[in-house]
Amino acid sequence: MNEFTSGKRVRRSARLIVIDPLNRILMFRFDVAGRPPFWVTAGGECEPGESFEEAARRELLEETGIATDPGAQIARTTPEFVTVEGEPVRADERYYLVPVQEAEIDTSRHTELEQKVMTQHRWFNLTELKNWHEAVFPENLAEIIRQASSS
Repeated sequence: MNEFTSGKRVRRSARLIVIDPLNRILMFRFDVAGRPPFWVTAGGECEPGESFEEAARRELLEETGIATDPGAQIARTTPEFVTVEGEPVRADERYYLVPVQEAEIDTSRHTELEQKVMTQHRWFNLTELKNWHEAVFPENLAEIIRQASSS
C-alpha cells in the first residue's frame, strides 16, 4: 500500500516559501464561501505534463510577479483537503524556498478564481504564523523553514 491509495485524485502542486530580507514569509489569505478563512504559501497545481520545478517557476511569476529560479525542492507534504472548487483531493505538494531582496509583489497575473478567493497577502514572521488566529497551511511551515535553514 502506498501513500496515495485513498481513491481521491492526486493533486500535484508546487508551493513557494517566499522569504524577504527580514525573514518574513509571504502568505495569501483565502476566503472561500462556507469555509473559515485560511492562509497558504504561494503556489498551485501542476499543469498536465509539467514538472514540479516548472510549476514552481510558473506559479511564482503568476502569483507574485517574481521571475527567478525557485531552487531545489526542500520539503514534501501529502495532505488531504477539499480544493476551493469543492473537490476532495490527496495532494502531493513540493516546497521551494525563495529568498527575495524586496518585500514587493505583483498580483496582476492572478487568475479570475485567484482574484476572487485570494483576498489578501501579507508578510509574517514565524512567531506571528505560530500564533495566528486563522488557519495556516502547511501546519508545519515553521518546521519546514527551520529544517531548510539548518541544511
